[in-house]
Amino acid sequence: MNFVFVSLQRINTERESTSTNLARELARQGHNVLYVNSPVNRKDYFITPESPFVAAHLHAIKSKAAPLQELAPHLWVLYPTQPLDSFNWVPYTPLFLWLIKFNNRRFGHEIQKATRDLGFDEFILVNDKDIFRSFYLKEILRPQRYIYMDRDYTVGAPYWLRHGPSLEPEIMRKADAVVCNSLDFTKRAQHFNPNSFYIGNGFDVSQFNNTHTLDIPEDLERIPGPRIGYVGALITLRLDLNLLIEIARARPAWSFVLIGTEDEAFAQSTLHSLPNVFFLGYKHTRDIPAYLLHFDVCINPQVLNDFTRSNFPLKILEYLALGKPVVATETNTMNEVFADHTYLATGSAEYLVQIDKALEENTAALADERVAYAKQFSWENIAALFIQHLQTL
Repeated sequence: MNFVFVSLQRINTERESTSTNLARELARQGHNVLYVNSPVNRKDYFITPESPFVAAHLHAIKSKAAPLQELAPHLWVLYPTQPLDSFNWVPYTPLFLWLIKFNNRRFGHEIQKATRDLGFDEFILVNDKDIFRSFYLKEILRPQRYIYMDRDYTVGAPYWLRHGPSLEPEIMRKADAVVCNSLDFTKRAQHFNPNSFYIGNGFDVSQFNNTHTLDIPEDLERIPGPRIGYVGALITLRLDLNLLIEIARARPAWSFVLIGTEDEAFAQSTLHSLPNVFFLGYKHTRDIPAYLLHFDVCINPQVLNDFTRSNFPLKILEYLALGKPVVATETNTMNEVFADHTYLATGSAEYLVQIDKALEENTAALADERVAYAKQFSWENIAALFIQHLQTL
């Protein structure tokens, strides 16, 4: 099969996503995949972009580098050369829809040229949450099948609030199918498209194989146990800051280790004044397994809101892949997918009880069960399920 992916996420960054991983796996299995990186905005020509990846894209355009490049066998990446205009300031959605047609045509014509160059006579178009730039791509590109991917509550973010909540259902309705990484998202999508399927989330199993001999990182070795650890973005949109403060104060003998970049609220929080809380900063993905391996308990203290209630937290798979006991905030996804392999809690009192249990009950047999369960979520299995659903259309 031939696939074309459009997404909010670029494929050439340190951060992977459902679409980048699925694209890589489909190519590894022998399917031909064109991954379209996000176009640059016109303002990027006049204001130096913060992202080094956008800056590199802009440099490639100005130096007239080939926009279509082979990334791996069966996998190509397109760097669109035409800048797009921003119309999100327009308050009236019908006018906004008329204006974004110009962006969609500009974007679509570049994709058409790339598919011709690759010899894609027909292809399946996969749209990963690219609501505005790709709203009309089904009509412009006329793909063999059009698949919309729903994997996060994007439309609740400020940028999307004006037009996203009304336009995303329209994209779902005209898609041939919607694939979702959580059961809650699947239930929501089925209101707009009966061909809505759950595929779950995946992780790179190979990154967590043969890790039991990894040495403890130097900055972690200095921290006494038991180590209660979290890895990921430290942002109050997704994490319960007050809960962390409460459990850290309640258990001064435990060391709370937080790895990731902080938002302003975390950076200015009381956590920094607590002697048993340790901020280790950002760590590269390749280094994460060594830290996780030497945590005693891994936690995911999510705050409950529209952004977290239905999401599928990838970090849970990574924690389990190393056999770690996991304590996480109880959400629909945690109950439906992970309840048998994690300790779920709501509020600081329950967190303390569940962390105590996780420390006391941990055994080699339980660790092996966690690892075996996590491996079911390999990208190979997720891609196979994705193809299986496509074949029913």
